[in-house]
Amino acid sequence: MASSVYDFIIVGGGTAGLVVATRLSEIPTQRVLVLEAGSDHSDDLRVKIPAFYASLHESELGWSFKTAPQPSLNRRTVTLNQGKALGGSAAINNSVFTPPTKTVIDDWEALGNKGWNWDTLKSYYAKTYSSPSIPDGLDKELGVDRWLSKSGKTSGPIQLSYPGDYLHPIRRAWAESFEGKGYLMANDPWFDATVGAFSNLHSVDPVQRERSYATNAYYLPVKDRHNLKVIANAVVEGIIFDNGAKKPRATGVRFRHESHESIASASKEIILAAGAVQSPKLLEVSGIGNARILKSLGIEVVKEAEGVGENLQDHIVCDFAVEALEEMDTLDGLARQEPDVLESSMNEFMVSHTGQLTSSGIKTFAYMPVVNHFSAGGQNAVKKLLEDNRPQSRPWGSTARDLAYFDIAEKMLLNRAQPSGAYLTAIGQNPVAPDPVSGNKPKPLDGKFLTIVAILAQPLSRGNTHIESQDVSNPPAIDPKYLSNPIDVEVFGEHVLYLQDIIRSAPLSNLLKQPLKYFHSAANFSDLEGARKYIRSRATTMWHLAGTCSMLPEEMGGVVDTELRVYGVENLRVVDSSVVPLLPPGNLQSTVYALAERAADIIKAAHHLL
Repeated sequence: MASSVYDFIIVGGGTAGLVVATRLSEIPTQRVLVLEAGSDHSDDLRVKIPAFYASLHESELGWSFKTAPQPSLNRRTVTLNQGKALGGSAAINNSVFTPPTKTVIDDWEALGNKGWNWDTLKSYYAKTYSSPSIPDGLDKELGVDRWLSKSGKTSGPIQLSYPGDYLHPIRRAWAESFEGKGYLMANDPWFDATVGAFSNLHSVDPVQRERSYATNAYYLPVKDRHNLKVIANAVVEGIIFDNGAKKPRATGVRFRHESHESIASASKEIILAAGAVQSPKLLEVSGIGNARILKSLGIEVVKEAEGVGENLQDHIVCDFAVEALEEMDTLDGLARQEPDVLESSMNEFMVSHTGQLTSSGIKTFAYMPVVNHFSAGGQNAVKKLLEDNRPQSRPWGSTARDLAYFDIAEKMLLNRAQPSGAYLTAIGQNPVAPDPVSGNKPKPLDGKFLTIVAILAQPLSRGNTHIESQDVSNPPAIDPKYLSNPIDVEVFGEHVLYLQDIIRSAPLSNLLKQPLKYFHSAANFSDLEGARKYIRSRATTMWHLAGTCSMLPEEMGGVVDTELRVYGVENLRVVDSSVVPLLPPGNLQSTVYALAERAADIIKAAHHLL
């Protein structure tokens, strides 16, 4: 069995793993190895072209995990697309790049993670991306002309741009409709995100109009460094420990590559960056986790850690589509895979890097509270909802964790300046979410559509993922327990119902056929019970899995400390979305990049490499 020695071994060449590898290998004396289970698809047009992202789902570029049947979703099984490629999920996502709110990041510290707050992390967010310039005279068309303050110019590796055609009417109509309701984002959200509507950015190069992600932005420019080695199609089968010391010490990994078994040893650290499903899986097959689960599978316990695989959180999403005016530009022809549309769009992209293929169609966002909670009787209703579902007070273990999260949720739901939901639009019908009657993938319809979407920003529902076998090739059991918390059911129902009000608000309504024509008649609901029923049949995942190796105090079920070190184990860290203790309100990728940038500095400091 072949063996080699490095200073750092990074398990997972995804979004976080490549950032950490790039930063650690900046120091020529440090030997860095990255082991990635997938392949390098940076030349794949499906990856490069933003509009083709949906074709990557359930492809060879993703793990295509399946959840347990979800009782709150009519017992549907949900597919979880997690990236299996160099660059990870950033290689297959829809490229939306949104900021967190200051409050959410400060809440990380409130959960017991000293030093993890907005003042510390904001510079790491800024370090990851290059902000786009706004063409002269287009501030109003982009819906950004009312900002009181703007973030400074940044010059990080990830290239950002405004999606698609700058002059598309959806942005201005969205901004003005929310402004009429008193919910237009006051500042550039990258400067100070609170509540309100804004035009979102996406991680697409503004010149080439191709996906900008960890592989081509971080890794490829430095791939020839003599001290950096990346092995693709390498499946890590377990972590090796030296149990002779006071604490178990991670010394290397076993992996399989091209049918050969190998061992790689690390003189300094093993860094898990395999994602919210694979990182807890690797810990468990290596003997770190709930002793009851490990012993039942015949795995020797290296470190008892009941929090491994627990605290799984994800953004659940629900949408509906309505017919748009014929003159509005949409991506429906691509959704129907019309040959003439595909050919002309492909020709335009290859010749001039313009046209429909340059974006996934998501141009607008909003962070929102439940508006109804601030009506005359709304505050009393939400207070009663909270009181009826308050966790029992036991200051230890998962109960202490539940209480801490509940306190954060309570403050959020009672504050109109904090979002419990996020809304977005997509110019075209949704090819992913299930038909609300059959439960199957819907067939594309003729016509043009605008899709409006609600996301439950900070769910209280928590699930888990655990191995069912010693064999690392077997997928784990995943149960997100979507909407298992009654508070989530009510809050999400209110948000989805409010979408009906949004699409009837001018000037957004002026872009739609009147009277409204829904993609599916089941979406034409008008009360909270109708919204709940629709959610059960239509809602799905945003694939924003997090929290399964949470950065929390160990007594609250935390797996890693504030240095991202696994409790009770030496030379082992986790750096990916699994350590995120609380989801941001929008898409997760910007937070993973910022987390990885800070982790690299933490690791350098620990080894006196700064």
